[in-house]
Amino acid sequence: MKETYMHSSTMKRIISFDLDGTLVTTEYVDAVWLERIPEIYAETHALSFEEARNIVEREYLKIGPEALEWYNIHYWLEKFDLDIAWNDVLESCIDRVATYPEVPEVLEALGTRHTLIIISNAAREFIQKEMEVLDIGKHFSAIFSSVSDFGKTKKEKSVYEMVCERMGIEKSAMIHVGDNYLFDYAAPREARIEAYYLDRDGTHADEDHVVRNLKDFEKRITGL
Repeated sequence: MKETYMHSSTMKRIISFDLDGTLVTTEYVDAVWLERIPEIYAETHALSFEEARNIVEREYLKIGPEALEWYNIHYWLEKFDLDIAWNDVLESCIDRVATYPEVPEVLEALGTRHTLIIISNAAREFIQKEMEVLDIGKHFSAIFSSVSDFGKTKKEKSVYEMVCERMGIEKSAMIHVGDNYLFDYAAPREARIEAYYLDRDGTHADEDHVVRNLKDFEKRITGL
C-alpha cells in the first residue's frame, strides 16, 4: 500500500530544504574540496596538482559521506598537514557561491505561506560562509547543520525527529526536499515526515514524490 500524507495545500507547514545541491549549487563546495585543498596539498608536498588531487580524493573516499569527518574542514587540514587557516580556505573560493536560478522566487513565494528552515549535512563553517554571501538567509526561521548541531549525518532519521522537537512541531507538520536520495528522501520518510527527492538530472522522473527543480516542488506542495 502506498504511503500517503494527508494535508491541505493551504495549511501552514514547516518547509525544510537541504542546502548544497538543492538551494545552492555545488560549485562552491567542489571548489573547496576538489580544487583548493589539492592545490594547497600540492604546494605543501611538492607535487603536481593532478598527483595531489588523486591522493586527496582517495583519502576522501576512504571516509565517505556517511562519516562525520567527510564534512570537517579541520579534520582534513590536520590529516593532510596543511598549515593554513580553515577560514582562509573557505574565503578563497567564496566567489563560487551561487543559488540555482529558481531559488529566490520559490523562497519568496513559499515564505509568505509557510515557515522555512534548512537542514544540511554541511558543517556550520560552510553554511555561515554561504549565508554571508547569498541574500536568502532572511527567508529562514532556523538553519540546522546535522553534523555540527547533532553530531550525526542526515542518514539518521533521528536528525529529522530532533529538528521537529527543537521547532516544537509534530512530524506531520514538516515537508523536506533535497537532492540526496538517502539523506533527504529515505531518512525523513523513515521518520514519517513527508519528503520530496530533488532530481535535477531527471533520472527518477516517473517516481512518486520526485521533483525536477524547486519550482516543480512549489507547485506540487501548493496543489497548482
